[in-house]
Formats: sequence, C-alpha cells, structure tokens
Amino acid sequence: QLQASGGGLVQAGGSLRLSCAPSERTLGRGIMGWFRQAPGKEREFVTAITRSGVIYSADSVKGRFTISRDIAKNTVGLQMNSLKLEDTAVYYCAAGIYRGSSRLAKSDSEYDYWGQGTLVTVSS
Repeated sequence: QLQASGGGLVQAGGSLRLSCAPSERTLGRGIMGWFRQAPGKEREFVTAITRSGVIYSADSVKGRFTISRDIAKNTVGLQMNSLKLEDTAVYYCAAGIYRGSSRLAKSDSEYDYWGQGTLVTVSS
C-alpha cells in the first residue's frame, strides 16, 4: 500500500534520500511519517508531516533529517544528512489520521497504513 525506496549503504557522515509513494487508499491521509527499526530494537518514530505542513521529529534526527511532502505527486521524502552508525535500521513510511496531537503523531498506533520498509546501512 505504501512503497518506500531509496535505502542503501552509505558511509558515516554521508547522505541518503528516501521516498515513499502512497497508494490510492492512502491518499488524503492526514499525516505521513517515517519510523525505523534497528536490529534487536523496537520500532521508533523518526519524523512526520501533516497535510498542512506541520512537522514532528525525534530529537535524535533534528537538524539532520528533513521530511517533505509533495501533495501534487502524492509522495513523501526523507532527506537524511550527516548519517551516523546508529541510524542503521529498516525505515518504514506510514500514513494515518492526524488528530492534532504531537504525542499521538509520534505513536505508531496512530498509523494504519505501512510500507514494506527499506534498509539503510551506515558504515564507518
């Protein structure tokens, strides 16, 4: 239902851009987000953007990751700069209903459509 792409292998300090193409069923969802899951860890919130452009980001990626949304093309992008080893994870894009809450926007329970994930590996 959501197609995430752009993952790969990159050296620490490098950049990578992920893209998420929503499906017809996810068009118009109030919020699009990115989550990630590192090996042996729980899935965690990365960043999200609402239809009106409100952005939420985890402290660990602020200043390094930028989320963008192209309403006309129905895509969501994630520009990742200054990548660190700890950014290594499978990245998932998700779509959900936005209820105006920062706390809820960062919760994976608020997202009802998920992509298959794309692996990002940061090497030293």
